[in-house]
Amino acid sequence: MKPLALAITTTSLLAACSESTQQPSGPAADQAPALSFEEDLQTQLIQAQPGDIIEIPAGVHEMTRSLSLSVPGVTIRGAGMAESILSFSNQIQGAEGLLVTADNFVIEDLAIEDTIGDALKVNESNNVTIRRVRTEWTNGPDSENGAYGIYPVQSSNVLIQEAVAIGAADAGIYVGQSTQIIVRDSRAEYNVAGIEIENSTFADVYDNVATNNTGGILVFDLPNLEVQGGKGTRVFDNLIYENNTENFAPEGAIVGNVPPGTGLLILANDNIEAFENEFSDNNNVNIMVYSFALGGRTIDDPEYDPYPEQIYIHDNTFIGGGTVPAHALLAKWHAETGENSPDIVWGGLVKPGGSTENLLCLGDNPTQTFLNLNGTGAAADVSTDTAPHACTLPRLEPIQLSTDLPGDD
Repeated sequence: MKPLALAITTTSLLAACSESTQQPSGPAADQAPALSFEEDLQTQLIQAQPGDIIEIPAGVHEMTRSLSLSVPGVTIRGAGMAESILSFSNQIQGAEGLLVTADNFVIEDLAIEDTIGDALKVNESNNVTIRRVRTEWTNGPDSENGAYGIYPVQSSNVLIQEAVAIGAADAGIYVGQSTQIIVRDSRAEYNVAGIEIENSTFADVYDNVATNNTGGILVFDLPNLEVQGGKGTRVFDNLIYENNTENFAPEGAIVGNVPPGTGLLILANDNIEAFENEFSDNNNVNIMVYSFALGGRTIDDPEYDPYPEQIYIHDNTFIGGGTVPAHALLAKWHAETGENSPDIVWGGLVKPGGSTENLLCLGDNPTQTFLNLNGTGAAADVSTDTAPHACTLPRLEPIQLSTDLPGDD
């Protein structure tokens, strides 16, 4: 691979002349106007060839327009997420910071700050590595911030590793409508959703820290999207604590319904395994599992299945939390009983005519505190009985990414 060192360059202005013609002289003839850093970077992205490495030197580099890459097999590499910073604080054009529509893409060791819209969007790409990348809105939580920090969508073989996402008005690290996904060793803080796996299949989310978000980790399946049927996600070995930031999503965003104080929220997904995580001091609830239909929400997509099934939650650690129940039905129950939310809350809605066996399993001998809202949240209807959930499910297999995915070591 040939490295392309990114620097502000100058080009010699050569007159169109024959060998016998004397070259022009003087300052105007010696040098053309220098490209700005931004112009040089976009030029390299446009002219890149497969195998190129585009290097971003240390420094704060001001960007005014979106950048884009559509060439496969390119690496963008900085000097570190605290050293090489692409700042879009004065952005005047474009919907993203960097938009990538290319396979075999690697980006590492840099930061993208203060974009108008999404910071890093990767669309319809196969073999994606995002490593040691920081996305941040430096003004803190604000509904005017961009929606997504790190945002692969409709992609496959996605590795997000040692990333940091701060301040997104939707999700800090979001993987949507994708398959074969690993999110590991990353930190999400002060986002509405810290880490979100949405309408995706076969994901491993582990060894991450999710704190100070509205919701720490979300595993969603939503209607009216091109790809549906989310399943096969493992969430394990994560630290999920103090996700109590008020929801600052823009009006109308579906994530605006996430109650502040939520640790892990599993919505309408199947075959999910959550284990060996540490939850602490998430004020609404540490874990909540429910149907998209809970609370009477209207569903106008006939192909959509809103009911979570085969959810296996086991061997997690719970410390505190549940002191300020904020979900509407939890708040209703709390108002009637004065009790705090238990470790795990299930919405209780079941697919009409479907089996109720092994919908939610908590292990052979559940020791967690538990509440089944039974679809209403009324104190007379709820149940704390774990006996129907004293079961196990087959363990999900680890995700194996494509062998040619860069950086999966």
